[in-house]
Amino acid sequence: MVRRHELSDAEWAIVEPLLPAPAATGRPRLDDRVIVNAIFWILGTGAPWRDLPERYPPWRTVYSRFRRWQRAGVWRRVFERLQQQFEDHGGLDWELFLVDGTNVRAHKAAAGASREKKSPGRAGRSRTRA
Repeated sequence: MVRRHELSDAEWAIVEPLLPAPAATGRPRLDDRVIVNAIFWILGTGAPWRDLPERYPPWRTVYSRFRRWQRAGVWRRVFERLQQQFEDHGGLDWELFLVDGTNVRAHKAAAGASREKKSPGRAGRSRTRA
């Protein structure tokens, strides 16, 4: 049974070839599928890395692999390949895929508003002492 935020066998068959091969020397690394499922659990729940459930490897191991693959561009390549496969099968509508930045609300300070906080009960009060 596939748990929530984890890859099914069919999904894993698509993603596995896109991941880097393990090094031929050194200690054997943990199973990539377990690591990817742990990463998807974190990304899907928004939980901190330290809250990774015990059924997954230690959070530092998962985070380390996530960052290593991120720096190596693995996630970008996986995303681009999956995107291409989805588009090849007619499942990608670019008008729905794009995010329109005009609909994203920015904080008022981003538009140049004053960052000073004014205390409501202190307006007009003298700051000098007699």
